[in-house]
Amino acid sequence: MLINLHVKNIALINEVELDFERGFNVLSGETGAGKSLIIDAVNFALGSRVPKDIVRENADYALSELTFSVKDEVIKKKIRELSVDPEDDQVTLTRRISGGRSISRINGETVPISAVKEIAALLIDIHGQHEHQSLLYKKKHMEILDSYCGEDLLKKLKLLGEEYDVKSRLQKELSGLKDLNRDLDKETAFLEYEINEIKGSSLRISEDEELELKYRKMQNSKRLREAVSSVHRSLGYDGDDTAGAIIGRAVQSLNRVKDLDEELSQSVTLLEDIDGLLNDLNRQIADYEAGLEFSDEEYAAVEERLNIINRLKSKYGDSIEKILEALKEREERLEKLSNIDGYISDLEKKIKDSENVLLKLCGEISEIRKKEALVLSASIEKALKDLNFLEARFEIKTESDVSKITRSGYDDVEFMISTNPGEKIKPLIRVASGGELSRIMLALKSVLAEKDRVETLIFDEIDSGISGRTAQMVSEKLAGLAGTHQVLCITHLPQIAAMADAHFEIQKSIINDHTETGVRRLSRDEIEKELARMLSGAEITESVMASAREMKELADRVKAESK
Repeated sequence: MLINLHVKNIALINEVELDFERGFNVLSGETGAGKSLIIDAVNFALGSRVPKDIVRENADYALSELTFSVKDEVIKKKIRELSVDPEDDQVTLTRRISGGRSISRINGETVPISAVKEIAALLIDIHGQHEHQSLLYKKKHMEILDSYCGEDLLKKLKLLGEEYDVKSRLQKELSGLKDLNRDLDKETAFLEYEINEIKGSSLRISEDEELELKYRKMQNSKRLREAVSSVHRSLGYDGDDTAGAIIGRAVQSLNRVKDLDEELSQSVTLLEDIDGLLNDLNRQIADYEAGLEFSDEEYAAVEERLNIINRLKSKYGDSIEKILEALKEREERLEKLSNIDGYISDLEKKIKDSENVLLKLCGEISEIRKKEALVLSASIEKALKDLNFLEARFEIKTESDVSKITRSGYDDVEFMISTNPGEKIKPLIRVASGGELSRIMLALKSVLAEKDRVETLIFDEIDSGISGRTAQMVSEKLAGLAGTHQVLCITHLPQIAAMADAHFEIQKSIINDHTETGVRRLSRDEIEKELARMLSGAEITESVMASAREMKELADRVKAESK
């Protein structure tokens, strides 16, 4: 339920704050007072497009904030599934625009507009004064029927959509294979060439890394050989000034005198170890130096091998692993092409199976629609009679065409109506006038509301084009709807306003040389005066006031009796 609306700096509104009641809330006011601004402010908070001039002149920002009380556990669960927690059973939607930048928040947390719209769809339903025109479109008829059919139908429609995607994917794959079949020889030859090229290279994992090291070593062999030879000469045993000769003489000298003092034993052992390590190092360097010897043929072979690997990398992937993966993909592709007729046959069978699943789901969906269409038609017909369509006949025509399967099934749904006795029932688009469409939409809303968990319904001048007894019946229907839902209605008809549980007046005034639209809740006496204004226009006489009081008392009695 919408419990509070706070608007600031939107168009002619400086600041307005309204606390709404459960039941029937009416907003009225003179023509031009700004009644549409309230709906604009609500729509603004719910994520609608923003007019360029929405920010009040000389204001820095515009703000609209809706606070809802949420008691329904099913709705709360759905809201939590959208990652919003109803704090203290409340959800507050806020939208602020400043400097051309719009920011939306839910319970104080910044969110994208899409999130606001998802939450709003669970909390509020707005019927604008032109929305009834959507009844003229057949697509809308199926949407209305499907929403009435409930969860069972929605689950099957979800399955239908998923299977429809499966079939579409299979058909796309089949089309691709058939196109490919026409150029089969050309692609097969190309794949065989690529497979032979990779296989013929006999690649090994990490071979490229080993070759790169060897190639760098070959390229730097001269510098390496010079450095290693110099070190080998310095550490070797050829010559009196080499490290090996010097350490060898030192070992001999200490060995001759070690028996004279035991303390020398440790030094002799250490020096012998050094001599042994030096010997090992010299052998290792000699072996490395010998390994630096290679022929021009060896160098050319390594270079050529690296060129082959790098060429394959440029074509199939930047590593040997990726080249081998590309080989596997091409082998699988070649195998598929060699068995393309079998694959085509297999896909055609899968598509046929998918079509059978689609037909079965479409049949089940159609059965639900046709069954519920009878129930909904009867309910709408009854609701229309409550709205002064006393001889109205209403039908929902549901026709099936198995050759036209879509994501919505294979049904064609259309609303049919006859509003006068003896008149042939015809498509709604060929019969109803603007005022009649408005009442038909109200009938639909009142019937659908019985299944709809959305608690707050807003009607913006749904009473256009009606008067007299019809207006009275519309007011009673709205009041009855308010018995199970919160209803907000902007109206210019006193018959509807009289039924209100809470009545708000929208006024335009001049404050400090600026035009402002304001809203205030009316007391009982003020309601009667507003009803009198709506009844008479400019001049309010005592007899008009008496009529207004009588209308309000009658409305009170009607509401009491309906309860």
